[in-house]
Amino acid sequence: MDKLREARAYIADNRVSKEDLPVFHVTPPCGWMNDPNGFSVYEGKVHLFYQFHPYSEVWGPMHWGHCETEDFIKWTELPVALAPDENYDAAGCFSGSAIEMEKGHLLVYTGVIEKEENGKKNVYQNQCLALGNGKTYTKIEQNPIVTGNMLPEHFSREHFRDPKIWKEEDGYYMVVGNKTEEGIPQVVLFHSKDGFVWNYVSVLATSKDNTLGTMWECPDFFSLDKEYILITSPQDLQANEEFHNGNNSVYYMGKYDKSQHVFHYEEVYSLDDGLDFYAPQTMLAPDGRRIMIGWMQSWDANIRPAGQKWSCMMTIPRELRMEKGKIVQNPVREIENYHKNAVCYKNQEINGDCQFKGINGRVLDMTVEIVSGDFREFTISFAQNEQYHTDFSIVKHKNIIEIDRTYSGMVRDAIAIRKSRIKSSVEKCKIRLLLDKNSAEVFLNDGEQVFSTTFYTPMEADGIRFTCDGSVVANIEKYEIVVV
Repeated sequence: MDKLREARAYIADNRVSKEDLPVFHVTPPCGWMNDPNGFSVYEGKVHLFYQFHPYSEVWGPMHWGHCETEDFIKWTELPVALAPDENYDAAGCFSGSAIEMEKGHLLVYTGVIEKEENGKKNVYQNQCLALGNGKTYTKIEQNPIVTGNMLPEHFSREHFRDPKIWKEEDGYYMVVGNKTEEGIPQVVLFHSKDGFVWNYVSVLATSKDNTLGTMWECPDFFSLDKEYILITSPQDLQANEEFHNGNNSVYYMGKYDKSQHVFHYEEVYSLDDGLDFYAPQTMLAPDGRRIMIGWMQSWDANIRPAGQKWSCMMTIPRELRMEKGKIVQNPVREIENYHKNAVCYKNQEINGDCQFKGINGRVLDMTVEIVSGDFREFTISFAQNEQYHTDFSIVKHKNIIEIDRTYSGMVRDAIAIRKSRIKSSVEKCKIRLLLDKNSAEVFLNDGEQVFSTTFYTPMEADGIRFTCDGSVVANIEKYEIVVV
């Protein structure tokens, strides 16, 4: 408990001012944040935990940060829930999930240890439990409850992490990311009658042709509108028309053989085509909505400015549904409760470079609906002034969407441009842009495609400019987001 108290005391002394943070996105009170964890409901409130290193703005020994909300928009910081203070998690309390049960709020996480063996440092990842009341959590004496020794031979003990738990009629199930010693990524399945004693069941899913990365992190398995969905975040994926190089977040669709506990996927799609999105986790809200939140950051392109005392953020929670055989995602509807100061333009012609009175700002929800037009390229530039801008472009003649933050103020040789093929019609399309100081999330055609990116442009750059090499007629609707 000493490490937990130390972390809480450090945060109290080093907390970043709220004025310096995004308004409606979850951010750390100081230090570093990565994967969302434990996204769940407990006693009527939504809880979100996250990978957290309070002592530095870069990754370090993982703790679990903690916050809660009643509406997915306005979040309350809670004390750090877990710290690496036991021999089975001394190298970090890695990612996991949570579930409400009669005994309390159960956290399931990966405990990491490092051992010097025969002159070599070996890493072991095991699954552990902590039980709490929504505020404080105690690791159980039986930890770790799932070890690598429970896996079949030739399954990696080093890459065995990120448990996601759920309940069915015959007890609790848990998927964990894993790979074979030969390097084939897979998701393994465990079962428990009571949530505390677990047994290995099966390989739920594995890479068919070994083209989907080297390790499937952060698995999530659920049904959505009667379709079975597996989400993973593959490492080291090679680019094709659907995916970009590096760490991706994808979803698989297919058939689940419950008798054999095997998921046979048929299709694989990207979840977010932007620059910053990884390790998403979903939960089932009390009203039946499947809600997803992701880490809005890339491992290979952290562009945090020097001197900034916090690093990384989450996406806005998103509602998932099936439409035309694919997942569509949109911001939780609760964001509309924070709409203020509407500015609307109907049937507005856009040609050349255009700016419109009242269409500006850095904390907003704006929809641009293209009613008609003849163009090759259409661009919305935001966080814009004479020096800075970040661009979202529809390049119709090349059939691509492009996000470009080259001129956002970044000073490192990091990834600045991402391109994705257009997956649906843009002749008449709807572009919804959410800005929150340092981030943009673009939802195209009611969530058919999503593009998330971060940028750290000075706040005085708050312009929005439209550029079209032809002519477009559009409806523009903009709201400020005010959270008090």
